[in-house]
Amino acid sequence: MTSAQTKDPNKVDPSVAELIRTASQDFSRLLQAHIELAKAEMKESATRAAAAAAVFVVAAVLAFLGFIFLLVTLAYVLAIWLPVWAGFGIVMLLLFLVAVILVLAGRAQSKKIKGPERTIEQIDETKQALQTLTINGPRPSTAASLTSGPSVPTPRPTPGAQPAAPSGK
Repeated sequence: MTSAQTKDPNKVDPSVAELIRTASQDFSRLLQAHIELAKAEMKESATRAAAAAAVFVVAAVLAFLGFIFLLVTLAYVLAIWLPVWAGFGIVMLLLFLVAVILVLAGRAQSKKIKGPERTIEQIDETKQALQTLTINGPRPSTAASLTSGPSVPTPRPTPGAQPAAPSGK
């Protein structure tokens, strides 16, 4: 007999309570990892939102300054009939042009803001794995896959299906 075929009489199989405790700890670590991922994604989204908001604020200030120039221009138009208002009008148009460009840039940045997509995906995968475990019962590879990270699920044999013949290599 080989050593792999002999069973160590001193080795004790883990009790159900130990298995439940280990599974509970693994699940707790998994939830903590999901929470950390959500925090990281939300921080990234908040940074992008702050940058977009800053561009909108600059655009609003420039638009306000343009409005002031519009009012000053109208006042000069009424007081003096052409030469002075032309300069104010050109400055006003330039300020509005810059404001429009900044609004478009802020809008483009705000479209890049995303929610915690990876976290939602990981939670859905975890939920499906837990549903599979509760419906089908635990598999021998389940404990290893929970501690070692994501893995490809082992296909379960279909009732009445013939097992694959071993290759001759």
